[in-house]
Amino acid sequence: MDTIYALATAQGKAGVAIVRVSGPKAHDVAERLTRSTLPKRGMTHKKLLSQLEQVIDDALVLTFAAPQSFTGENVVEFQTHGSIAVISMLLDELGQQEELRLAEPGEFTRRALENGKLDLTQVEGLADLIDAETEAQRKQAQETLSGSLGTLSEKWRRDLIRAASLIEVTIDFADEEVPVDVTPEVDSILGMLETELKQQISGVRIAERIRNGFEVAIVGAPNTGKSTLLNYLAGRDAAITSDIAGTTRDIIEVRMDLEGLPVTLLDTAGLRETDDHVEGLGIELALKRAQRADLRVFLLQKGEALPLEPLPGDICLQPKADLGTADSKAISGVTGQGVEELVAHITGELRDRSMSAGLATRQRHKEALQAALQKLSDARAILERGPDFYDIMAEELRSAIRALEVLVGRVGVENLLDEIFSSFCLGK
Repeated sequence: MDTIYALATAQGKAGVAIVRVSGPKAHDVAERLTRSTLPKRGMTHKKLLSQLEQVIDDALVLTFAAPQSFTGENVVEFQTHGSIAVISMLLDELGQQEELRLAEPGEFTRRALENGKLDLTQVEGLADLIDAETEAQRKQAQETLSGSLGTLSEKWRRDLIRAASLIEVTIDFADEEVPVDVTPEVDSILGMLETELKQQISGVRIAERIRNGFEVAIVGAPNTGKSTLLNYLAGRDAAITSDIAGTTRDIIEVRMDLEGLPVTLLDTAGLRETDDHVEGLGIELALKRAQRADLRVFLLQKGEALPLEPLPGDICLQPKADLGTADSKAISGVTGQGVEELVAHITGELRDRSMSAGLATRQRHKEALQAALQKLSDARAILERGPDFYDIMAEELRSAIRALEVLVGRVGVENLLDEIFSSFCLGK
């Protein structure tokens, strides 16, 4: 494979910058830059020199020998000062080396996948870890990166292979008396797998919400203080407030971190009947987003009805407590009354829901698990029909195994790889 290089840290001025080189010529290039013999694995302090014998910088040079590296190849990392000029000169110098080329986005990680250092779920976990903004996202990404889903998938695969081997033995000795009836053991294995697959499938939606963020919509009639409440929660003027009803036309979004959970608050248009075409479009959009939201906060005056009914878990409060409302469920975005309790309520509700999150975090995972589950269900139905149909059942089990191999990227995901790795930066 080609030897590739790229800046592994963020662009711009910093205290330290890291430039990574990976491939068969990595050590040769490093020795050429340092004019010295380097250990196959270790850390040294060297001057980096250009072809014209100019000092590029003093650097820590870390060397890793294949396969004991992130990519599974020979890898060298140059830790230099984070000067833009130093980085530019070092990258220019590497670009002049005939054996090297600039890495494509995510190519280091892609080589780790191709060399068996990571499975596809771990690659996705790494991407999520880089993008993580909250503690819940960090924990979820670390769990995926650690290989938990891949390990569980491998366990399922071994169990399926065990079940398939028992069925294959029965097929091979169909004309002889098989001393043991394998049906109970096979049915027990498949039943256990069905239960575990269903559990993981049911937790995907919440896991996706932790990864992408929960949505909480503030809903109410016009001029009930929705935008004022949003501004108070955000700590800034995120939305325009006015005594004129119908000020909010579009959806205003504010991203928050509630005790580690990523939450997007939505300020929606006031819900009412209107002849204003533009306001009507805003109301229609508000209804759609509120219906899709994970949680809704209704600001309702007593006896007031809206074209959207609260669902179990939604929060109903009386607005504008600053005008003298004594209700214990009243709230004000002007004085802050009830806001702390609202935040605690939202956090508790979403934290409780997060407890049901599984290891599978993406729609791709869900689709692979559903395909495996369908094949398992078909296999169990065929098992009940008796040994004459075991050859069909064996094929269903093999299809279930292939679905799990798709999950971890062993087969059938070539068309997904470009899309997945395009989200990575050059140095990763």
